[in-house]
Amino acid sequence: MGEQKTYRLQFALLAFTLLVCFIVNISLGSVSIPLKNIFGSFFGSVESSSNWNIIILDYRLPKAITAIMVGSGLGISGLLMQTLFRNPLAGPFVLGISSGASLGVALVILGSGLFGGLFATALITKWSIVIAASLGSFLVLLAVLAVSNKVRDTMAILIIGLMFGSITAAIVSVLSYFSSAEQLQQYIFWGFGSLSNLSWSELLIFFCIYAIGLILSVASIKGLNSLLLGDNYAKSLGLNLKQSRFIIIIATSLIAGTITAFAGPIAFIGLAIPHLTRQIFKTTNHKILLPAVFLFGAIVMLICDTIAQVPNSDYMLPINAITALVGAPVVIWLLVRQRKMMF
Repeated sequence: MGEQKTYRLQFALLAFTLLVCFIVNISLGSVSIPLKNIFGSFFGSVESSSNWNIIILDYRLPKAITAIMVGSGLGISGLLMQTLFRNPLAGPFVLGISSGASLGVALVILGSGLFGGLFATALITKWSIVIAASLGSFLVLLAVLAVSNKVRDTMAILIIGLMFGSITAAIVSVLSYFSSAEQLQQYIFWGFGSLSNLSWSELLIFFCIYAIGLILSVASIKGLNSLLLGDNYAKSLGLNLKQSRFIIIIATSLIAGTITAFAGPIAFIGLAIPHLTRQIFKTTNHKILLPAVFLFGAIVMLICDTIAQVPNSDYMLPINAITALVGAPVVIWLLVRQRKMMF
């Protein structure tokens, strides 16, 4: 019971921290907005024509919600992959999902020059990039699933996923070599990642796919706990390894692929958040870890986005750079302090 109470306290603190980070993220930016105006916008007591109301409801609120979904989704995807492969260096993009999305976007942005002129300009739109990234992720997912049906060894799937990533990276390099400076710049900017480009309609589509992946992740909790004990022991518990592996891969691909399609490739979060969470909760039980990673990932992403906004400035730093600069030293410090990695 004492352990359960400790977890309740930790969850309560994380939930409170998430709420504070959410409000701070919305209030800070190039224009600081008082708290009373933020709550006024939420509850409709501020005129719809107010500049602050437009900034909050049309820009900062969707961006904050995107940060929560991106942070929590990447954290959960990383947790699933680290457990499936029993490898602390596994992340949400280890199956080549991010590489497939990058290849799809590269074909649109870098390959559009082959079509030339106005057609190339018409081809590069916001939705075309999202669709290309989604298709690229989906095709890599189909390839990984086809291989997983043929291969019994989980580590072989990991290596094959990395090989798919190498192949797509090679194709992107070839496209980059024959592209113009303007096309390369546009592709590089996409690679920086962004949380601020989604409208409410796009956010709704994002959320629906993200929610399906989240439901599949929750349904995999029993299988994840069994996999920690090894494949043979999991089989002795009556776990269908092939089915569990299939569900975990689908859940990770839906979440990580959708995040990459809508927000770009976001580094660090998926790899580090599960380890940070284990350092705090000291458990391998996924009934505890999954919601904890959800909260922790959302908090870290909101903090990184707040820093990237450079409050009271017109500058907006790449979110990818902030996630690595803020997070990596924290992970190094925790691991040095603990002297071992809990896994």
